[in-house]
Formats: sequence, C-alpha cells, structure tokens
Amino acid sequence: MGNRCAVIGVGQTRYTTKRRDVSIAGLVREAALRALEDAGLTFKDIDAVVVGKAPDLFEGVMMPEAYLADALGAAGKPMMRVHTAGSVGGSTALVGASLVQGGVHDRVLVVAFEKQSESNATWALSTHLPFNASLVVGAGGYFAPHIREYMRRTGAPDHIGTLVAVKDRLNALKNPYAHLRIPGIDRAMVESTPMLWEPIRYLETCPSSDGACAMVLASEPAVTGTPAWLHGTAMRSEPIFRAGRDTVNPQGGKDCAADVYRQAGVTDPRRQIDVAEVYVPFSWYEPMWLENLGFAAEGEGWKLTESGATALDGDIPWNASGGVLSSNPIGASGLIRFAEAALQVRGMAGEHQVDGARLALGHAYGGGAQFFAMWIVGRERP
Repeated sequence: MGNRCAVIGVGQTRYTTKRRDVSIAGLVREAALRALEDAGLTFKDIDAVVVGKAPDLFEGVMMPEAYLADALGAAGKPMMRVHTAGSVGGSTALVGASLVQGGVHDRVLVVAFEKQSESNATWALSTHLPFNASLVVGAGGYFAPHIREYMRRTGAPDHIGTLVAVKDRLNALKNPYAHLRIPGIDRAMVESTPMLWEPIRYLETCPSSDGACAMVLASEPAVTGTPAWLHGTAMRSEPIFRAGRDTVNPQGGKDCAADVYRQAGVTDPRRQIDVAEVYVPFSWYEPMWLENLGFAAEGEGWKLTESGATALDGDIPWNASGGVLSSNPIGASGLIRFAEAALQVRGMAGEHQVDGARLALGHAYGGGAQFFAMWIVGRERP
C-alpha cells in the first residue's frame, strides 16, 4: 500500500429531494468546508482535489469539474475527475488515497455529489426510441431479474427484502443527514406500497437525492485530530456482457473483497469486521452482497438477514447510517459509504454509532454490478 494514509475529515450535506437554495458549486463547497472544519484545515492546506461524479447526463452539465475548481479551492492545484458509474464515490476515495499512498501529495480533498433534482436519473439510465427499444426503465428494471434469480437459486422467502427496508430506515431515523426519515416504518407500511419492478416495492428502493460528501485524506506526517487509518483498498471491474458472467454473484465483487481482506489481514469478515457500510440501492441486495463479500456462504445470505445479524444491535451491523436505501445522491452514494465507515472507527457517527467499532468496511458498486470499490478502515494504525 506504500505510505500510510488516514481519513482526518468528513463533511456531508443534508440529503434531500431538492436543494433549490444552492447551485452544484454551492452544494459541493458545503460538504468540502465541513470536511475541512472537521480536519482543522483550510483550502490552503490542501495539495490536490479529486472530484467524483456519475454520468453527466444526470444533470445535463458536461464536465462539471471544470467549473467547480474555484468552489473547491483548486485554482492552481492538481484536480481530476473520477467516473465509474454508481461506484464512483468509492472509486473517488481510492484515487485520492492512492495519491497519498504513492507519496504524490500529503493532503487530498475528495468530493462527490449529485443533484438529481436538476434532471431525471431514472430516464437518463433508460434506453430511448427511436434508436433502441426500451427494455428496462431505470436501474430497478435492470436489477430486478437478478434479484428474482437470487430468490430462485436460494429459495429465499418474499419478505426478506421488506426486512432490510425496515431495518435501514429505522437506522436512518438516527442519522440527521438521511433523506428518508419515516417515523413508524414497519413491514406493513413497506408491503402496502406499489410494486415497481417485481419483486421490488416502492419502499424497497432508494430515493432520488440531492447531496454531496467530502473527505480529507492525509499522509501519516500530516495527520490531525482523530484519524481513521486505511488498512486496505481495492477496485475491480468486469465486462457487463461476457459469456458465463454471473450477475447474481459477480466475480469482480468477490475478487475485490478478497484483495481488500488480504491487505487488511481479514480472514473471517463476519467475525473481524465490526460494521459495514455496503451499497444496497434495492433491499434484496443486502443478502446478495452478504454472500458476494464472504459474510455468508452462498445461498445463506438471506438467512443472516432474517436472523437480525445485520441490525444495529446484531453481531455485524450493515448500513447503520440508513444506507443507500435512505439517501441516494448517486455520484456521492459510494463516498458516503466510505465516509460513514471512517466515522464509525473514529467514534464520530452520533446516534448510529456502533459501540466498540474498530474495523469497518466501505463498499460501492456500479454499472450493471460490474464496477466495485472497497476499503477497510481501522481505529488503529496498520
């Protein structure tokens, strides 16, 4: 991994349906200033900026990073853009970390965002006539068949997705930044909502959010305050269309997890990792990723969810923050997972803090479940 790297500052905006009070520049600056405040620094202390953003079509602003330089204090400094579909937030953190680990910079500001209210991501992700027949509508239309295949393979009962939706939204009630905060959320409420893409109901899917997240990453000599030390970082990708590709349990995800565990010395993730922030945009992806990431044997993920193991008071809490199901500014969603993992091991996650969290996993996936980014952060220096 080269030089040691740590998260020393985290900043988030409130995630909501529409932030009409700020431009995109105002949105990212808000998160960046909060991260700098957390680190006890100013823009002058930052050596480089890395911006993460999902497809430009989502807002219709091409190359937004070019006009965001001033808002992020990057005038006259190195600045780069990262894009790996929905996993981009995680990839952004890893690119920033690599600049520190490689000895290129001492302090790097990473920022990711989305302002979905200025466009329509669902239709931006859909194919359009007259060039192609529209076979799916949005990401849910693409992933629903994968979920149905998971249910067929494992015999998972219909209510598992409902359990995840309730769990994550109960957690969101403890997170002041969460978009969806639904008092009284329960299984009956989720099951009463319309079916969008069978078997995905309205409250089993993520919202469309405006928001931004930022982190300050530092080399060991530049660490300030309470750090979250990086113990492992990994990215993997695979072709979306290839012979024999398993979209239910993608090889890229398994390989990425194996790499980050090897770096961090993790041989039993369920026992060694205290809390995980995992990219679950549709509730059924919790049991699917439990298997893909090695927390459960193949075909057993849904049983772990049903047992309550992933609840806030379970032995391996997943998405204590409420996760992507509760806040989804797409370009930032992966970075939020990485940032929340860092907050947990720093002991700064507020009401959704997991007691005694010392090692945490941050996870993001994107595209057709073909891009993966993960890191493991810890309270102790590696």
